[in-house]
Amino acid sequence: MEKVSREMPDEKYIQLIANYEDWVAIKKLKIEPTTDSRTVMQFLASLGISLDKKIEDNLRKIADLKKLDEALKEIEAGKKAENIALLIETVNSGKINRVIKEICEIEGMQPKEKNELIEFCKVYALKKTMKEAGLYVDYSTINLKIPGMKKAKAKKEE
Repeated sequence: MEKVSREMPDEKYIQLIANYEDWVAIKKLKIEPTTDSRTVMQFLASLGISLDKKIEDNLRKIADLKKLDEALKEIEAGKKAENIALLIETVNSGKINRVIKEICEIEGMQPKEKNELIEFCKVYALKKTMKEAGLYVDYSTINLKIPGMKKAKAKKEE
């Protein structure tokens, strides 16, 4: 009797499976010989949108980002791309840092955890300020014309 091999050829793929609170998602991309780099790039950007949204949602559960948002609204840098150095300087100013430290003062939080939370808030503040100035610093702001990107982008902006 001849032995039949049931091995599947090595499949290549990228996938994210999420089942966390209200986030239920399955995102898969099977990589075939005909899959081009642009398709992979677009798929990864759509994952980034989804991940960024969930990072922000969870950050919001820990720190009062409304206070930070209010402080960021007061930035006097003109919110124009030409003022990028001033925008960065203002986001890193004492006033914004004080608000970040205030919203990261959480009872029972260890110093290392607090420092990590501060860094997340700093990234949030910089990304938000740059986006409002029309400066996009990550791939999630690219408006690619693929269904997964549009859907994820629309949800992010709600």
